[in-house]
Amino acid sequence: MRVGVLTGGGDCPGLNAVIRAMVRKGVQEYGYDFTGFRDGWRGPLEGRTFPLDIPAVRGILPRGGTILGSSRTNPLQAEDGVRRVRENLAEKGIDALIAIGGEDTLGVAATLYEEHGVPCVGVPKTIDNDLSGTDYTFGFDTAVNIATEAIDRLHTTAESHMRVLVCEVMGRHAGWIALHSGLAGGANVILIPEHRFDLDEVCGWITSRFEAAYAPIVVVAEGAMPREGEMVLKDESHDSFGHVRLSGVGEWLAKQIERRTGKEARTTVLGHVQRGGTPSAFDRWLATRFGLHAIDCVRDGDFGKMVALQGTRIVRIPISEATARLKTVDPELYAEAGVFFG
Repeated sequence: MRVGVLTGGGDCPGLNAVIRAMVRKGVQEYGYDFTGFRDGWRGPLEGRTFPLDIPAVRGILPRGGTILGSSRTNPLQAEDGVRRVRENLAEKGIDALIAIGGEDTLGVAATLYEEHGVPCVGVPKTIDNDLSGTDYTFGFDTAVNIATEAIDRLHTTAESHMRVLVCEVMGRHAGWIALHSGLAGGANVILIPEHRFDLDEVCGWITSRFEAAYAPIVVVAEGAMPREGEMVLKDESHDSFGHVRLSGVGEWLAKQIERRTGKEARTTVLGHVQRGGTPSAFDRWLATRFGLHAIDCVRDGDFGKMVALQGTRIVRIPISEATARLKTVDPELYAEAGVFFG
C-alpha cells in the first residue's frame, strides 16, 4: 500500500504532527509506503512529490507550518484538473490519498471521491474552527492562545495612554477566534461575523468603559460587518476557490470610534502571526490523534471519510457532511460574552 499525503489551504500549527503520526503508525504497524505531495493540491495536479518516511518526520512534532508546503490551488478549476490528478496518482502508484485541510481542501477531496472514485481520507485543519462535525480543529487552540497573549499586552498600553485599542483577528465567516480570545483576554467589546454590530452601541460600550476609568479593548473578527454596511476588503482579488482577501475592518472601526466618541483609537492586526510558531500542547495532542486515526481509515478501506473529534472520541464522518456547511458561533454563546461588554 502506498499512501499519498497533502496539506492544503492556509498553514497552521499542528500539520507536521499529523504527518508524523500517520507515517510512524503506517510504516511501523502496517508496512505502508508514503509519498508526500508538495504545496497542497498543486502536488497531485503537477506530480510534485516529497520523500516521506520515518527519518523525514523525525523532530517535526513541535514545528509549525508544514514540511510539505501548502497552497490554495483548486484542481477542479484547472484545465483537465481531475484527469491530471488521477494520472499523477496512478503514475506514483498511490493507492489512497490523505488530504489535510479545511473547507476548500476537503471539499475537493469529497468531490474526487464521490464523483471520480479517488480513494480519499480527510483530516480537519483550520485555525477558524469552522468545520462541521468536529468539536475542534487543530490550529485553533494555538491561534486563540496567540491572540489572547496579544490582548493581554494591549491592556497595559491602552491603560497607560487611556486610548481605545482595536485588535483584529482572523475569522472570515466564523467568530470562534474572536469569541474565545476576547473572553480569555478580558475584551470589552467582541465583534463577530455571525452578528452584525451597531456602531452606536459599540461606541456606547466604549464610553461606558472610559467613565469607569478604564481603557477599552475591542476584539473584531476580520469578517465582522456593521448593521448598515458591507464587509471590509483588503482588495478585490479572488483566490481559486473564489475567496476575496479580508482585513481592514479594524482600521475602519478605529476611525469610526474616534470620530463618534472623540477618543483616540489605534488598531493592531494580528494577521498571519496567528498561524505561525510552535503548536500548543492541545494542538499537538489532537493532530497526533487525527493522524493515527486517519491511517486506520486507510487500513480499513473506509474512504470518503474525515476523522473528527466529538467529545474526547475520534470518530469518522463523511467528508461531504463536514464541508456541507460552516460551523458558526451559536447566538447563545455570543450572548454569554455580552455580560462583559462595556
